[in-house]
Amino acid sequence: MGPAPEEYHLSIKELPASERPRERLRQFGPEVLTNAELLAVILNTGTRGESVLELAQRLLVAFEGLVGLARADLPTLQRFHGLGEAKAAKLKAALELGRRLASAQPEERPVIRTPEDVYAVAGAEMAMLEQEQLRVLLLDTRNRVLRTVTVVQGHVNGAQVRIAELFRDAVRANAPAIVLLHNHPSGDPTPSRADVELTQQAVRAGQLLGIEVVDHLVIGHGRFCSLRRLGLGFGAG
Repeated sequence: MGPAPEEYHLSIKELPASERPRERLRQFGPEVLTNAELLAVILNTGTRGESVLELAQRLLVAFEGLVGLARADLPTLQRFHGLGEAKAAKLKAALELGRRLASAQPEERPVIRTPEDVYAVAGAEMAMLEQEQLRVLLLDTRNRVLRTVTVVQGHVNGAQVRIAELFRDAVRANAPAIVLLHNHPSGDPTPSRADVELTQQAVRAGQLLGIEVVDHLVIGHGRFCSLRRLGLGFGAG
């Protein structure tokens, strides 16, 4: 009986040219690559009988997308078949860089014109949180973000949120407008009745204080809902 065959890892170079994510990245840029292809570039090699793209796709399915991967700790990743210590460390480092970039404060203060602008400020970071969190963006007269304040950490319930807390920092900073945003860890950004009621209370309080509530965003996994755009809590339906 001959020796046992060596374990074989199919690398990116051995994939058909049309399926090589590194080549596609070089030719078209990272924007066109799928999440699985970007992961494949980081991982570089697959497992015995499994290409690196297949490994990347299996990772995304097992952890329910990038948010699940970002939440997984290093020991959990290392136990996943096909990763091991080196690949798990590379993956964790890449995801941490992405998280830091998402939370980095740009040199110029971002301007809020649309719900998409609000999401760009903190949405990607908040989508990865395991607990609900309610934040307030303080805006100046030009709708530029002065700073972001975390008001509630834990269960965001309109009946438990003190409306005064939403406006405390805005009053101190003499900010003429604010934006509310909170996350749903379930991944579904559909506003609840409590979310709508909280928005209504905030809008009414803002009118008394002379501080405009520009919007209230609910953040899910890779998507969001704007209550103003939906006409919920802002007196438009």
